[in-house]
Amino acid sequence: MSATASRKPIGVFDSGIGGLTVVKALMRELPGESIVYFGDTARVPYGTKSKSTIVKFSMENVEFLLHFGVKCIVIACNTSSSWALPTLRRYFKVPIIGVIRPGARAAVQHTRTKRVGVIGTEATIRSRAYELEIKRLDRSITVLSQSCPLFVPLVESGWLNGAISSQIASTYLAPLMRRRIDALILGCTHYPLLAPVIQRAVGPQVALIDSATETADEVKGLLAWSESLSTLRPPRHRFFVTDEPHHFVEVGERFLGHPIRSVERVNQR
Repeated sequence: MSATASRKPIGVFDSGIGGLTVVKALMRELPGESIVYFGDTARVPYGTKSKSTIVKFSMENVEFLLHFGVKCIVIACNTSSSWALPTLRRYFKVPIIGVIRPGARAAVQHTRTKRVGVIGTEATIRSRAYELEIKRLDRSITVLSQSCPLFVPLVESGWLNGAISSQIASTYLAPLMRRRIDALILGCTHYPLLAPVIQRAVGPQVALIDSATETADEVKGLLAWSESLSTLRPPRHRFFVTDEPHHFVEVGERFLGHPIRSVERVNQR
């Protein structure tokens, strides 16, 4: 690939703010890459919507990012990755990476008891995407799933610790612990911010699998293979949302761990 192509940005989209955990991992793993992030905050959450709606929104998100000449697109949303990825890959030529396969692969590598837990939104769990991908890699693994709908509002409200978060986590995770899992996939991009609470609930014997980190590794491999890695410094990062930017900035800085200097609002169809 040409030097001009290597300077193109990476496109990332999510239904809202949680995908910034993937952006943080990309910035850490690929510090020379520019990123265009699109958060569909006016239509969040995707996790309670139908498959057809999720696919429609995801296609519109890809079309928006293509305006910036992105060299690849990361679906930083477990729900969109679960339901829309196959359709997106059929319709668009740009390489598209979801968060399901990298997380599933890491869980298969970590488990010793062949019992893996998955937590996520209702739509992600309903899709069985992680289960199907894990079974594709190793049919002998038992996959146990649990939706955790209160985790996202806890994160966005900043309740990352304390008695309430601990009680909710223990309640959600108790059924999985009774089944003796030894690896747990954090199947929503919000969940890494609750990792300390989740780890206390499941104990040190259970490995937490962060799909964001695994996805960043996959993107790095793709760009290296296609000879399109950028080493430019400093990179340029742009953030777009479909609703009021103030909340995105306030919560997003908690996700990224550093200031977000500019967010642009756009009108999605």
